Amino acid sequence: MKKFVRFFLASVMGGTMTLLAYTQWLQPKKQIQNNLDIITPTVLPVNYSSGLSGGNNADFTAAAEKTLHAVVHVKNTTISQGYTSYEDLFFGRSRGRTQVGTGSGVIISSDGYIVTNNHVIQGAQSIEVTTNNNKTYNAELIGSDPTTDIALLKIQTNESLNYTTFGDSNTTKIGEWVLAVGNPFNLTSTVTAGIISAKSRDLSGRNTQSFIQTDAAVNPGNSGGALVNIYGDLIGINTAISSQTGSYIGYSFAVPSNIARKVVEDIMEYGNVQNGILGVIGTELNSKNSEELGIEQTEGFYVNDVQENSGAEISGIQKGDIIKSIDDIKISKFSDLKGFLNTKSPNDIVEVKIMRKSKIKILKVKLEKLTTIDIPIIGTLAELKAEELKKYGHDYGLKLTELSQYYKEEWISDGVDKGSLITAINDVKLNTIADVKKALNKSSDQIKRITIIKNNGEKMVYRFR
Repeated sequence: MKKFVRFFLASVMGGTMTLLAYTQWLQPKKQIQNNLDIITPTVLPVNYSSGLSGGNNADFTAAAEKTLHAVVHVKNTTISQGYTSYEDLFFGRSRGRTQVGTGSGVIISSDGYIVTNNHVIQGAQSIEVTTNNNKTYNAELIGSDPTTDIALLKIQTNESLNYTTFGDSNTTKIGEWVLAVGNPFNLTSTVTAGIISAKSRDLSGRNTQSFIQTDAAVNPGNSGGALVNIYGDLIGINTAISSQTGSYIGYSFAVPSNIARKVVEDIMEYGNVQNGILGVIGTELNSKNSEELGIEQTEGFYVNDVQENSGAEISGIQKGDIIKSIDDIKISKFSDLKGFLNTKSPNDIVEVKIMRKSKIKILKVKLEKLTTIDIPIIGTLAELKAEELKKYGHDYGLKLTELSQYYKEEWISDGVDKGSLITAINDVKLNTIADVKKALNKSSDQIKRITIIKNNGEKMVYRFR
């Protein structure tokens, strides 16, 4: 019986091993069919038609060829005073130190006018320009405007230079392809591509700017370079990037070409920027502001007040009106309004569409000359007529019409109040707001000295560090 059991177990084990060997090594394997369809890739041409704004394709070669030789490298040299050793510090001997800054610029005429950023050449004792064919020229600063961060240079040359022409930045659209062209490292001009991400961007928070925002890669050294559409038309001057590291992380900003062109034309004709003002004071609308004002509209510029004898008052604009557009340019926020007015001059006549009690009205407004300027450290200064200056016993000076909210208590405690006369900033005598800009530009936007005649007739000179 025991032998039979052993024989039976041995037979079972042998059969199991045989079956296992057959299924693992000898039996043909079945193909497993999955449930996914095999997709044949669709090949699309790079230059495809997709209704792109500004052209029928995304070919940038023509725009690049048109712009590359119009973009230059800009080098500025400044001499700053400082202590180079402990011995100099001990004996109070300051020495001049050479500092070099670089950026880009755009040639806008065949005879050598170049537009760049004010911050690229600010405080420079000498400016050097290198073209894309490696020729170097000394450049003259014709003029600059710190508010818009635009400066105009001129180089002397007997040859006709490649240049780019201004386009109309008002007609650009969000989503439109653009090229950023710069010469940051004095090698040759470089090109990056992107789209317009937004318009009328205000980075300062003080409603003084109106940038075109793009996602074209722009890095330090590209400041003052060209932003062009796919036709090669200049639609902006690259100015800033949004970054926590100092390098490009996705957003760059350009001064719109219509603003840059206006600044350049004013500098060439008047030596300074002539701004046209509408004569209204107010706020941009949004859900919160509209709720507080008790109105349903959430877009536009709400007029809180109209300046006396301004073009707005003469044309019939009233408190409570909502400005919806100017010359068919939609006004959704304050930077839209500011950006448009920065392209206009005194005596220009504009067509303003307003909403008043749910009804639309169209009014023609003559813009006035800007006669006030805001200086954060002290307040708002206004130009005075000759007869008004006689009351102060002076033939120059600007009137302090509003104290700075930041330092109001300090000024009042020292006897400086509304009505005080500001006669000089940084030793530059003041007759117009253009003189204020000149004084600030002279000292890299820093106020070092202010000369004030108080309401009691006392003259004071304030020094700042």
